[in-house]
Amino acid sequence: MTTPASTLQQRIEERTALVGVIGLGYVGLPLSLTFAERGFSVLGFDVDNEKIEQLERGESYIGHLAESRIEGAMREQRFAATADFERLSEPDALLICVPTPLTSSLEPDMRFIVGTAERIATRLRPGQLVVLESTTYPGTTDELLRAKLEESGLVLGRDFFLAFSPEREDPGNTEFTTRTIPKVVGGVDRISGDLAESLYDQVVVSTVRVSSARTAEATKLAENVFRAVNIAFVNELKVVLRAMDIDVWEVLDAASTKPFGFMRFDPGPGWGGHCIPIDPYYLAWKANQLGQRARFVELAGEVNRWMPEYVLERSVEALAAQGKDIGGSRVLIVGLAFKPNVADDRESPSYRLMEEFERQGAEVAYFDPHIPVIRAGRQHAKWEGMTSIEINQETVGGFDLVVIATDHDEVDYGALARWAPAVVDTRRAVPRDAESAARIWPA
Repeated sequence: MTTPASTLQQRIEERTALVGVIGLGYVGLPLSLTFAERGFSVLGFDVDNEKIEQLERGESYIGHLAESRIEGAMREQRFAATADFERLSEPDALLICVPTPLTSSLEPDMRFIVGTAERIATRLRPGQLVVLESTTYPGTTDELLRAKLEESGLVLGRDFFLAFSPEREDPGNTEFTTRTIPKVVGGVDRISGDLAESLYDQVVVSTVRVSSARTAEATKLAENVFRAVNIAFVNELKVVLRAMDIDVWEVLDAASTKPFGFMRFDPGPGWGGHCIPIDPYYLAWKANQLGQRARFVELAGEVNRWMPEYVLERSVEALAAQGKDIGGSRVLIVGLAFKPNVADDRESPSYRLMEEFERQGAEVAYFDPHIPVIRAGRQHAKWEGMTSIEINQETVGGFDLVVIATDHDEVDYGALARWAPAVVDTRRAVPRDAESAARIWPA
C-alpha cells in the first residue's frame, strides 16, 4: 500500500523530490547548492529580498562561495530562491537553517525557529519531511518544533516526518565542504530518521545515524563546547604566562611537537562566529532547566567574554608607554572577521573591541580586506555602513595604536609593525624579526 512515507522515499531515491531550504545564509546557501549539484531541484526561502535579487542575478553574498556555483545551479534550473513563504507546501523536504542567537541575558533566542515553525504549520501537507539544522538545545525538535507542526492537525510519523541534522559548516575551509563532511542525523521517530538519513545519503559523503533527534542536537553542542572550552583554556593560559614573562606562543609551538595527547588551540581577542560564542549557553541553559549546573561550560564562557577587556587593558598600557591617554587617541582595528581569510564577521570580538575603545573616548577605524563595508547585523547596527580604510605608511602612521584582531594571510604584518607607533598583537601575527621595528605588545 502506498503511504506518504513510501512515496517520499521513492522520490528521494529517484532524486525527484523538491528540497526546500529555509534561510539562505552561511549554512542554507551552501546546502542548497550541494543538493542542486547532486541532481535535486531546490527552492530556497529567505526573508531578505536583497539576497533573493542577488541570487537571481547569479551573485554571491558569501565571500568563499564562488558565483559560478550559483550561476550553474540557476542555469540548469536546479535552484530557485523566493521570499514567498506561501510556497512552503511545494517542497517534499523542508530544511530549516535559521539563526539561533542569544538574548541579552544569554538565554536561547528561539524566535526564528518558532516563527519558521508557525509558517510551516499553516502550509504543512501530508508527505513532507521537516529537518532542523540550526544549532540548538536538546529537545527543541521533538518538543518545541513538533508541537508547532502538530497544530496543523497532521500526525507525526504518519502524515509528516521530523528530524534533526546539525549543520557543520566551516566558512572558508577548502579541505572540507558541505558534501565531504559526514552528516549526523537523528529522527523524532524511526521513520523520520530513516527518511532524513536517506535524503542526506544522496548528497554527502556519509551519514552518521544516531538514536534520536535529542542525541543529534547534543552531538552538535558537544562539538562546539569542546572548542569553546579549549579556546578559554589557551586564552587564560596566555594571561597567566604573561605574568610569568613566558611567551604562550613558544609554549604552544613546543607542546604541539608531542605526537599524542595534545590538540593545539591558539589564543586571541575572544571568541567569534555564530556557533562557539553561543552554543555553550544553550547547553548551560538546558542544564539549568533540569536542575543541573554546567559549571565548566559557564566558566569557559566567562573567560572568553572577558578577553576583549584584557586586550583593552594591554592597549591602555601600550598608549601610556607613549605618554598618551586612551581618550582622544586614534585606534585602528585590523581584522573584523572572526577568523582568518573569510568575510564572516558574526559575533566577532572586533566589534566588542570597537565598542570598548569608543566608550573610553578613542576614535576608532578598521581595516579588513574581506569586509570593505560593514553590513547590517543583529549586534553591530551602529557600525553599519562604516568602510575599511586603506593601509599604507601614511595612513597607519596617523594612528596612535594598531590592534591586530584577525590575522588574514594577505596582510603584511611586518610592514604594519614598522609603520605603527605601537601594535597590540592578539594573534602573534607580527613576524619575530619585525618586533625590533616597533613596540609590540602581545595580547
